[in-house]
Amino acid sequence: MKRLLLILLVAALAWRWWPVHAPAVGNPPPPIDLPAADPLAAPLQQDLPAGPQFSLGGIPARALAQYAVSGRVLSSTRYRLGRAADLAPFDFALGWGRMTEPAVIDRLDIHQGGRWYFWRYQGEPPLPLREIETSSANVHLIPADAAVARALRRARPGQTLALRGYLVELRATDGWQWHSSLRRDDTGDGSCELMYVQTVGRP
Repeated sequence: MKRLLLILLVAALAWRWWPVHAPAVGNPPPPIDLPAADPLAAPLQQDLPAGPQFSLGGIPARALAQYAVSGRVLSSTRYRLGRAADLAPFDFALGWGRMTEPAVIDRLDIHQGGRWYFWRYQGEPPLPLREIETSSANVHLIPADAAVARALRRARPGQTLALRGYLVELRATDGWQWHSSLRRDDTGDGSCELMYVQTVGRP
């Protein structure tokens, strides 16, 4: 029994402290030239019809837009296994505008799972439902380097962060694909941002 408990403890510690790495980047894109966004305003986005092409973990990638978002971390999730986790080990549910206010957040039950972000409330919603939808997002985060990976790992719910980088799409040679949303007003499947994060800071 003690041996089983020891094995379970070691496994739990290994899972918790599983090392996080940034994927190898081939022909990395240049730093974006957008300023940090205002947490009380919507993210900044500049679409790129012919954005730079590079590779992430050997998978062809293309930048779809420059992107800067500042907001409150409503929830964060770490992924460890699989191709998607090797590329984007973190998902942050981020809120901006009135979705940064404690009086609003405290009325919402927020959680993540399966690369999705969920919220619910009891009684009357703290904000109009459409405002909640358009002032928050689940963002799949691809760290550009080891320093960014460490900064993302240290982030905790309740913090306000400024992230800058690119929204991207990935197209593997075996047919596997992963695409970022380019809108803040969409919901459901395909509405998450897939972000190559170049800098993590405070607004």
